[in-house]
Amino acid sequence: MTRSLASKTLAAPSAFALLVGLALTGCANLERHAVPVEASQNDDDAYCKQSAGPQGSNPYVACRKDRDVQRGRADNRLESQHRNLAERMLNGQ
Repeated sequence: MTRSLASKTLAAPSAFALLVGLALTGCANLERHAVPVEASQNDDDAYCKQSAGPQGSNPYVACRKDRDVQRGRADNRLESQHRNLAERMLNGQ
């Protein structure tokens, strides 16, 4: 009887530790999806020069702002998905 009680007592913390570990690995993988800032700026620069005109013109500046907003939304969406996944894992859903 004491052995089953001891195994039940150890099972809950072990399961919790496993869930926390899985959630943390999901957060650690967030960096894998990150694009270096320099690469994205060079891509934006080339794209905006080609589609909006020379650097410094009003259409070029508007293009760069739009690209920054799009990137920010994509980053926020990815971070939100990771947070939701970690929360669902911790809640056991």
